[in-house]
Parts: sequence; C-alpha cells; structure tokens
Amino acid sequence: MRLSTKGRYAVMAMADLARREGDAARAVALADIAERQEISLSYLEQLFARLRRKGLVKSARGPGGGYRLARTADDTSIADIVHAVDEPLRATRCEKVGPGCMVRGERCLTHDLWEDLGDRIEDYLASVSLADVVGGKLRRAA
Repeated sequence: MRLSTKGRYAVMAMADLARREGDAARAVALADIAERQEISLSYLEQLFARLRRKGLVKSARGPGGGYRLARTADDTSIADIVHAVDEPLRATRCEKVGPGCMVRGERCLTHDLWEDLGDRIEDYLASVSLADVVGGKLRRAA
C-alpha cells in the first residue's frame, strides 16, 4: 500500500501548523508552510480547503491571517488528516462495493492478507496524534 502525495503533504503541513501553535497565538500563513515544507502553495490551498471543510483547521482573514488548528494536536489523529483529504487507506485493489477484486467477482487469493494490512495501517494512523508526530514520540529505540 502506498499513501499518496495528497495524504503525506496534508500531514506534513498539519505538523508544521501544530509546531507553531504556541507562537503568540497567531495564524500561520500557507505561504510560510509552503516554503518551509517545500510544497506548492496552490496545492496546499486545495488541501487546506478540504481540511477546513472537515473541521480540522480554522482560517483567519486579513493582516496576520492564515490557519490555526481547530482542535488540539493531541485530539487530531493522523487518520483524521488523511481521511479529510479523501485519501483511501486500503491495501486491496477491491472496491468495498463488490464481492471481490477478480474479473468474475471472486476475491483474489491474497485478499484477506491485504485487507488485514490495510486495517492495521488504519488502526496505527488512528492511534498516532499530531502531537506525537511533532513531539518526536514515534522514533524507535535503537
């Protein structure tokens, strides 16, 4: 399974935003995030429109405008962010609608393997908060 650029960039941008939450309580401009994270500004604008619609960020207009987290970094899971930008988290090639991924509708031999992997990835991303990412709590012990 591969997480697309859309999901990865949304998480990167939200982590950048979370890292700056305490900076004098001012909103963060997307242009600043784009520069720091080396992401296209127009692409970020599209992502943040989706994040705003899903209630993950709040926008502020005018001088000093930009974006803030709508809820705390502790209360925002990585899965929330990925889902907000419409990123599917499935490892099978099957659509959830039909019975299977083969031409005649059967499940492929490895379907359960990939479906279980997708479920584990989903569970993992739901268990990791934005605060965990920003706080460096994901590093494995050497």
